[in-house]
Amino acid sequence: MYICICHGVTDKKIIQTINAGATTMRDLSQELAVGTQCGKCTNCTKKILNEQLIAIANVSEQVA
Repeated sequence: MYICICHGVTDKKIIQTINAGATTMRDLSQELAVGTQCGKCTNCTKKILNEQLIAIANVSEQVA
């Protein structure tokens, strides 16, 4: 699903970028330009970021 219409960024691309090391909205903004034009995508992007970081942390806990 498209999250950022202005720059054509999908939820899958955001997740890929997080899995590649992005951990903040600033990282996602610099890498994908999300939230840099109209800003309507920032809430959805933040939600995806938080969900992915929690999922990564949970996997790390299970491994440790």
